[in-house]
Amino acid sequence: MAGKLYVVGTPIGNLGDMSERMADTLSGVDFIVAEDTRVTSKLLNALDIKKPMISYNGYNKDGRGGQIIERLMLGESCAIVSDAGMPCISDPGVELVSLCAENEIDVVSVPGPSALTAALSVSGMYTGRFVFEGFLPVNRKNKLARLNEIKVYPHTLVFYEAPHKLSGTLKDMLEIFGDRKICIVREITKIYEETVRTTLSSAVERYGEVSPKGEIVVIVDGNKNEAAPELSLEEAAAKAARLISEGVSASEAAKRVSADTGIKKGDIYKAAIKISEEFE
Repeated sequence: MAGKLYVVGTPIGNLGDMSERMADTLSGVDFIVAEDTRVTSKLLNALDIKKPMISYNGYNKDGRGGQIIERLMLGESCAIVSDAGMPCISDPGVELVSLCAENEIDVVSVPGPSALTAALSVSGMYTGRFVFEGFLPVNRKNKLARLNEIKVYPHTLVFYEAPHKLSGTLKDMLEIFGDRKICIVREITKIYEETVRTTLSSAVERYGEVSPKGEIVVIVDGNKNEAAPELSLEEAAAKAARLISEGVSASEAAKRVSADTGIKKGDIYKAAIKISEEFE
């Protein structure tokens, strides 16, 4: 019998947010997969838990994934955690979950804090429907292209951003989106937690060239003036093929474009693969 993978949410910054189930799960598994073992060691020390750990992140996931799956197939149980919050959300852990699904290994969620939902809850923005974009592309050309694609969305837009990139991203958003309402949530649940509800133009002026410290969630009001254009399957497949060329997996690319367009993921996947093969 194969073991189980537990996707375990951990505190974003305040250890008071630890749950009893989280602690019991970390204590009961055979080993723990962590984004950074040094960070997770601090949490385990606070809980007086001693477990073997394996690092799993964007740099080593390709080599480690198979090793972890092999141990799970042999019957061991494992918990995956990120440095803070709910793993597998804008996080390479999602690829480990996919590997488990491919190998028919059970995956169990142990819900915990999430910067995404925590920031939304205090933003004061409309939360009935929102689009989570995670981190924008690193390449500025690709980032501007993505902002142009989503500028027509009527839903609230949610992004994660690194402190040193915040100023540039705000300027790009102002250029592409125009002056919209925005909420910037920084260091949520920590000592210096800050929630700034303002406009994009005021945010650009406020942060200028300053790089604030801590983890940041940026929430932007949706477009109230335009409706998102309907795309054909061919246009949707072309968007997915472009993402694939940028290094996004075919499955993830199809998923993203499907969420944007409402076209079936499987149809986009097949058409995008065909386009990609034609350019190889």
